[in-house]
Amino acid sequence: MLSKLIVYAAYFLKSAEGYRRSKQFFYQLLEEPHSPRKRRFDSIMIGLIVLSVIFLLYRIEHQASTMGGYFEQAILAVFITEYLLRGWIYSDSYKIIIEEYEKALYLNLPFNLPAAGKRILAKELEYMSSAFAVIDILAILPSYRPLDILRIFIVFRLFKLFRYSDSAKLFANVLASRRYELTTLLIFSGFLLFIASVAIYMFEYQVAGGSIKTMFDAFYWSVVTLATVGYGDITPQTTGGRWVAVFLILTSIGVLSFFTSILIAAFAEKMLSLRESRAYAELDRYQNFIIICGFGRVGQEIARHLHREQQPFIVIDRKEANVVQAKNLGYLAVQNDASKNEVLLNAGINRGATAILCITGDDVVNVYITLTGRHLNKNVRIISRANRHENVNKLYQAGADNVIRPFEVAGLLAAEFVGQPVAFEAISGILQNQTEITMETVLVTENSPLDNRRIGQLDLKQNKLTLLGVISDNPIHFKHKNKYQVKQQHFYFNPEEKFILRHGDLLVLLGRKYGIDHFRDQVEQRRLWNRTSP
Repeated sequence: MLSKLIVYAAYFLKSAEGYRRSKQFFYQLLEEPHSPRKRRFDSIMIGLIVLSVIFLLYRIEHQASTMGGYFEQAILAVFITEYLLRGWIYSDSYKIIIEEYEKALYLNLPFNLPAAGKRILAKELEYMSSAFAVIDILAILPSYRPLDILRIFIVFRLFKLFRYSDSAKLFANVLASRRYELTTLLIFSGFLLFIASVAIYMFEYQVAGGSIKTMFDAFYWSVVTLATVGYGDITPQTTGGRWVAVFLILTSIGVLSFFTSILIAAFAEKMLSLRESRAYAELDRYQNFIIICGFGRVGQEIARHLHREQQPFIVIDRKEANVVQAKNLGYLAVQNDASKNEVLLNAGINRGATAILCITGDDVVNVYITLTGRHLNKNVRIISRANRHENVNKLYQAGADNVIRPFEVAGLLAAEFVGQPVAFEAISGILQNQTEITMETVLVTENSPLDNRRIGQLDLKQNKLTLLGVISDNPIHFKHKNKYQVKQQHFYFNPEEKFILRHGDLLVLLGRKYGIDHFRDQVEQRRLWNRTSP
């Protein structure tokens, strides 16, 4: 009966929307690195830790007041609640129960509740034995008044700052990344201290005027000498003791140099990650931004336009020279491989990115970035660049919403519009950022004067406009050449004069803005006239 109730409760929690939202809320509050809630919570906890340490130090020399006792109990309650919440979000016990139950159901075996309990207990013990969880427990102990000796654990409240401070986390990560080298150095230093302590003790014990009376005195002297501090409170009196000091001093230079080189190398490697973290943190200020993968000629042009339009974006490129150039222009940029999951996740593909531009000079790289982006976010818009025609379908199959072919488009424009100065004036104006030159679309509505009319019958030359193409999903146009698929539609580039427009088609026009506006007004006036005329 108990097993059935527990299984029922597990399935209930699985389907409970309130439970899921609560756990998600506390996860964002305590663990989500990019959550604004976590940043505010970390700031509050840092303040509480500092205040609690100051209060406990004050209580050593002064009698605690009633209000001070309430304050300490409130802080203690916050620490205990945080510890329990972190243990709660560390694992989902109901998932373990459901997994064990469904496994037993599949194998036609009775549900083994003790086995599920052992797995849950093991998961909780895994959390309790983690470094930060141990620090959290030790940070609570100084508040236990009956045992004043527990006040020594007040230092662990300061260690809790490592959880909330990014700089402290960086230093801890640097040390962790060199765990093997530091462990080797620590073992060597331990042997060195042991040898020096024994040697100095043998030479200096019970020497007249000597200061080393116990083994602890010898150990203390060895540590002070190895650290090159040299307090001078204990000095060797014998020749043998002085030779031990010379040996230890010379050896300590190598030990400290090795330790310094380990830290410098580790920090040098972490600087790239630190720079990336700063760039990613900058994106958290924006709700909508664009990820540009590749900063070649195409990427530079796109970034220049986005920057002029004050559209936030971040540049990701594997080449250091491109990243340096982007930073010199004042753009957010990181040097990394955008085809990796963690890179796009850190760049915010699920936290505000509205589009990804895969515009490197390598089609294979663009395919991989497209695949990764579509896998991580099913809804984000992906625009990819294809340098070779045979790779267009591959990019669409990889998940691209649109594929651009810059070199092919440039060649088509040159071939189709040679000898047409109006077209080249419009295209040149767009490229040179002349505000009076623009490219806009005009919709062919049902019963409008454009509906069922040939391209050759339009008054485009009179308005000094150039038709770049027609976007349509009407299958009646399939017989025309120069068509390029764009998802469920086709783009008919520079269509022939006999091309008949149908309602729903989009005219892509190049020209001066007032020319396009005048043409659109003429079309609308004629449409209204046709509706009102008998």
